[in-house]
Amino acid sequence: MKAFPIAALSMILTAEVALAETTVQSCNRTVTFDAPPTRAVSNDVNLTEMMLVLGLADQMVGYTGISGWKTLDEEMREGVAELPELSAKYPSKEVLLGADADFFFAGWNYGMRVGGEVTPETLAPFGIEVYELTESCTHIMDKDKASIEDMYIDLLNLGRIFDVEDKATALVDRYRSELAAMSADLEAAEPLRVFVYDSGEDAPFTAGRYAMPTALIEAAGGMNIMEDFEKSWATVTWEEVVERNPEMIVIVNYGEVTAAQKRDFIMSNPAFAGIDAVQNDRFVTLEYVEATPGPRNIAAIKTLTDAFWTD
Repeated sequence: MKAFPIAALSMILTAEVALAETTVQSCNRTVTFDAPPTRAVSNDVNLTEMMLVLGLADQMVGYTGISGWKTLDEEMREGVAELPELSAKYPSKEVLLGADADFFFAGWNYGMRVGGEVTPETLAPFGIEVYELTESCTHIMDKDKASIEDMYIDLLNLGRIFDVEDKATALVDRYRSELAAMSADLEAAEPLRVFVYDSGEDAPFTAGRYAMPTALIEAAGGMNIMEDFEKSWATVTWEEVVERNPEMIVIVNYGEVTAAQKRDFIMSNPAFAGIDAVQNDRFVTLEYVEATPGPRNIAAIKTLTDAFWTD
């Protein structure tokens, strides 16, 4: 048998490795994966649901950052039944190392803090690659306002990273079709003035230009009254809310204070009596997992559309 030249064999193996590599853009970083991760961890309920909807539970060793603030609905409980919650809130570096993780799907203020203990840079020496939630990139770089495309980008990039690109593409195509059908049914009208109430009584915590609710509201034919607020999620003043006079208030439901209690607070406060949404009792509730980037965003748009335009 003729011996195969070692140099030629080396070139073939190198080519195969190169072909196996997958490169994606994660905020302001380019991240390359030699092979799909097999010990992934996701932070927060919406990011975890992105992993689950792509069928990646078997390539996960756990999730973090859910029970410390939120409760899982039945659908999510079933999806993570075989996975442990490694940390109730943001994980420490030790938590991820203890799980022998090789991948962390998180975002800025979704499991990571700028300058914090857990970042792509602090995890890299331990072989843990990080993919950052696109919506959250605004915390570390210039970015356009929030868009449904942000969620599509994340699903497609996860598809590439985990070698389930066909599944991710089919899912995004379905979401695009569903959204197009809803948009076609919207009648041309002056955008409804909408305020997003997340939490806070002394001062409201709300969604600004770079948070996903801005995109959801716009897709449903409304306008976030805080769209010019150059933040993602942040605190504003009640005076600003009263001055901008929303016609509809979207309540984000999670945590110890219920959506009903948040509505009662606004409805019972004399300072808000002149707001159109209060006078006409126009409130709609989105669950946290619907209001943040993830697979339930399209259903959230349907919820908003029905609330905005149904008498």
